[in-house]
Amino acid sequence: MLSNIRIVLVQTFHPGNIGAAARAMKTMGLTNLVLVNPRTFPDDEATRLAAGATDVLENARCVSSLEDAVHDCVQVVGASARLRSLPLPHFDEPDDMARQVIESATQAPVALVFGRERSGLTNNEIRCCTHQVSIPANPEYGILNLSQAVQILAYEVHRAWRKRDESGFAYQRPLEATPPSREQLVYFQEHLGHLMQQSGFLTQPHARTEEQLQALFARAQPSRKELSLLRGLLSAFESHLPKH
Repeated sequence: MLSNIRIVLVQTFHPGNIGAAARAMKTMGLTNLVLVNPRTFPDDEATRLAAGATDVLENARCVSSLEDAVHDCVQVVGASARLRSLPLPHFDEPDDMARQVIESATQAPVALVFGRERSGLTNNEIRCCTHQVSIPANPEYGILNLSQAVQILAYEVHRAWRKRDESGFAYQRPLEATPPSREQLVYFQEHLGHLMQQSGFLTQPHARTEEQLQALFARAQPSRKELSLLRGLLSAFESHLPKH
């Protein structure tokens, strides 16, 4: 289950933070690290600060975009200290996030996404996420180092996993309830957006309708089977529209 939990670091500037994050991961049983356009990697400083977690670094994947890092994930949680205008589901407490992540990871990959040291994640990157999470901290000084943030969320995930596994038994989610991957959600949203434009439903070029609908489906958390039914419904509507 823990192998299905992916830590994604976006455009990390200091290679030492990558090493410290790898060390934080390994102490909590997480080994799946993906780096999106790191400034420098591999790097001696990353290796030095990883201490005994060099295997996590050696197996880390580097990709060119956040979409590449999470396209197969059924849940993507963006760590963000800033309040956003995007109406995505938000975890105010990391332990609530961890319980849901563990449930999702029983079936398919999930990702915890961390942004740049100074500026965090952009709004476009948050749009690649299905949820957001914040770490409660001193409002007068709530600044966390990147590896500290990784450590806190990794600890909560490991704690939720231990609690879930104490009895040695866990209810299995039926296969038809498996969440869709990020890629499947994107295809659905593109299909829906195309149909709304083709039907004339979207008339304002800057309307936030698509963003609001994206947030609605993120909160609803449809299964793969339900998303497939919705795609079929869209195709049926599409077939009755006039051909241009």
